[in-house]
Amino acid sequence: MKVWRDALGLAGWVLLCLAAGVVGGLASAGAGAFYGELERPGWAPPAGIFGPVWTVLYLLMGLAAWRIWRVGGFGAARGLLVLFLVQLAANALWSWIFFVWRSGFWALVEVVLLWGLVGATLVGFWRIRRVAGLLLLPYFAWVGFAAVLTFSLWRRNPALLGG
Repeated sequence: MKVWRDALGLAGWVLLCLAAGVVGGLASAGAGAFYGELERPGWAPPAGIFGPVWTVLYLLMGLAAWRIWRVGGFGAARGLLVLFLVQLAANALWSWIFFVWRSGFWALVEVVLLWGLVGATLVGFWRIRRVAGLLLLPYFAWVGFAAVLTFSLWRRNPALLGG
């Protein structure tokens, strides 16, 4: 019975994270073309990199949350899992702010907030299960990179992303 509970829990957490990616992806339907219009720094990745990177990160996030959930469900780590869900919602929101509403300033504010939420989640996960914290390190690094990229894109493209 525990094996089934663990398997269903893992599937649930991974699917939840992938669903957040789908919500963000809905806002990113025309992102490739819009991203191509932007003046980008030389270190900006090509548009085709984002989907595969985010897919791997969502899988790692789901695995990390599942590791914490296995400790005792929502009873043992309720606050930390709620924090995880809050950062997941913030993650999905960024694409809407940047690609649909085209607000560079608010996308920057949001991604910096997201980075802080991810950092707090990472530290909390680390304290309960180090492996869970380690699984969030690539996500934390990528969101930090995304914050710097967001700032650069906003400053280089005031006509497209607001001044």
